[in-house]
Amino acid sequence: MKILIAFLVVSACSIMLASVAFSESATTSQTTATVPQTAAPPTPVISTNSAAPVPVATSKRMACSGASQKLTGQDRSDQMQLCMAQARLDCLKQAIDQKIVGPERQEFVRSCIGD
Repeated sequence: MKILIAFLVVSACSIMLASVAFSESATTSQTTATVPQTAAPPTPVISTNSAAPVPVATSKRMACSGASQKLTGQDRSDQMQLCMAQARLDCLKQAIDQKIVGPERQEFVRSCIGD
């Protein structure tokens, strides 16, 4: 069951990262249009944002919600609870590795999960 949950979380994150990469490549391909050598420089009709896109911070709660969306009823609730328990455990392990203690640990776990 843990493998299934881990697979669902990883696949949801992969899909999100792939969509970000796809949107970046689509933006890049649109801005690299070729201009004929004999034509006058085009006047800008639409202003473009030249800044790099900022990725959306996805929380573990969002990943769990996305992973359990295809389910319904009690199965969905159970899947969400299992996924969130795994996310809390992962965040707690990370806090322990970083040697965070006390109230800071609680705050770290909350922010890590995305509460």
